[in-house]
Amino acid sequence: MNAAKSFSSRLAGWLPRIVVAPSLLVVIVTVYLFILWTGVISFTSSRFVPVYDFAGLEQYVRLWATPRWHTAVANLFIFSALFLFLSTGIGLLMAILLDQNIRAEGFLRAVYLYPMALSFIVTGTAWKWIMNPGLGIQKVINELGWTSFTFDWITDPNMAIYTVVIAGVWQSSGFAMAIFLAGLRGIDNSVIKAAQIEGAGLPLIYRQIIIPMLRPAMLSVIVLLSYIAIKSFDLVLALTNAGPGSATELPSTFMFSATFRRNQMGVGAASAVMMLMTVAAIIVPYLYSELRERNNG
Repeated sequence: MNAAKSFSSRLAGWLPRIVVAPSLLVVIVTVYLFILWTGVISFTSSRFVPVYDFAGLEQYVRLWATPRWHTAVANLFIFSALFLFLSTGIGLLMAILLDQNIRAEGFLRAVYLYPMALSFIVTGTAWKWIMNPGLGIQKVINELGWTSFTFDWITDPNMAIYTVVIAGVWQSSGFAMAIFLAGLRGIDNSVIKAAQIEGAGLPLIYRQIIIPMLRPAMLSVIVLLSYIAIKSFDLVLALTNAGPGSATELPSTFMFSATFRRNQMGVGAASAVMMLMTVAAIIVPYLYSELRERNNG
């Protein structure tokens, strides 16, 4: 009897691990081993197929000597800065609006969150139609009588990257709103009431009290949106295909193009490692700060 109870207790303790083990094994093989393999390939002279020799930093030198990579990095800074600023700002404003106990809050929340339910491929395809001068906004306004109106950013090499920003912000601002709204709902109403008793207006209360209290939510939004910006691939592929020319090239599209279109596997692996280092530079300090706060608490 005791032996049966001991076996049952052991099984109950090990059952969660047994259930999770296959998923964990798949993650280890398909994620971490491939990350390691990519790092190894970046130090070889691989081109069309992997070659397991040692070429030192040759691929990294070739990568940073490629003008198209410089364009991709510059575009990443432009896209990330505007994407983060606009998505965070719009998301915060929408969250504050919904926090005012307005009518149809549930409907508006669903409308704001709807774009996040779509894949970036669908978003990119839809905005490609909207911004097409022969199909979308320009054509509609021209047919309404404003014949001199032009909106051809998607075909203009100097403006095309901003079309990616527009589509990305439309997709992700609702996600930021959801995180901020959860943070707002977690703030004690007595704080607001105490400030109102002291004579503070609502704008001042939000600016001086509420928004500073949203620091953890703000940090989470920035980290998650930064990750989305760095790995953006399907949105660019569907919207502009990294064009016109290389006007909307990002590191993710450069990596794909170098590896599968130009037979430069080593250069593509080196660009992937650079992207991984960029993500790690954002994620690691965030995780460190979260763990430190948890330990201090």
